[in-house]
Amino acid sequence: MNIFKRLFRIGQAEMHAAVDKMEDPIRMTEQGIREMREDLNKAVESLAQIKAMAIRAKNDKTKKETAAQDYETKAILLLTKAQKGELDMEQAEKLAKEALALKENLLSEAEALAGQQNTHENAAAEIQKNIEVLKFNITKWENELKTLKSRIKVSRATKEVNKQMAQIDSNSTVSMLERMKEKVEEEEALAQAYGDLVDKTASIDEEIDKAIGGDSGKVNQDLDELKRKLGIL
Repeated sequence: MNIFKRLFRIGQAEMHAAVDKMEDPIRMTEQGIREMREDLNKAVESLAQIKAMAIRAKNDKTKKETAAQDYETKAILLLTKAQKGELDMEQAEKLAKEALALKENLLSEAEALAGQQNTHENAAAEIQKNIEVLKFNITKWENELKTLKSRIKVSRATKEVNKQMAQIDSNSTVSMLERMKEKVEEEEALAQAYGDLVDKTASIDEEIDKAIGGDSGKVNQDLDELKRKLGIL
């Protein structure tokens, strides 16, 4: 009995439990197909044997019927000879009766063989139906196997991708982004601080120049004094 028959023999709930426990559904399906092919080969062998029995029964029936016809012909011939005076009538009738008895026996045997032939042919027809069902199921499960292989291939690939994605620590990723954000904000603040210093320095220089510009004579005097000290003048 193949694996599929074993599965369908148990209850529906138990069947689902049995399927869930299968570690490799592809291997189990392939095994089931192999067993169905074995059943198919056995069915084909049985069909050939049953057909051979039907053929032998038919041939034997035909032989019996032919032999019965021959005995009837012989009985007619015996009576014909007796009628012509070529054979004693009493003897002819005796032999004719024996010929007709053999004829009836042969016809009875032929009838029995006809019954056997009919039985074998009906059995062969039933086996032929089973063979067609097996062929259909094998084709069906082979197609199912192809689909199953494709689905498992896709599911395994998807599982690997999801597994890789799941291994990424979302918390660490968020923390990293927060640190980067803080770093950028620090850089921006530092840039603004330098800008403020530049602006402040420029303001002081402007105040100094403005103050100097209000007393240019004093500056010139200071300059001449420095030149004298340095011996430039």
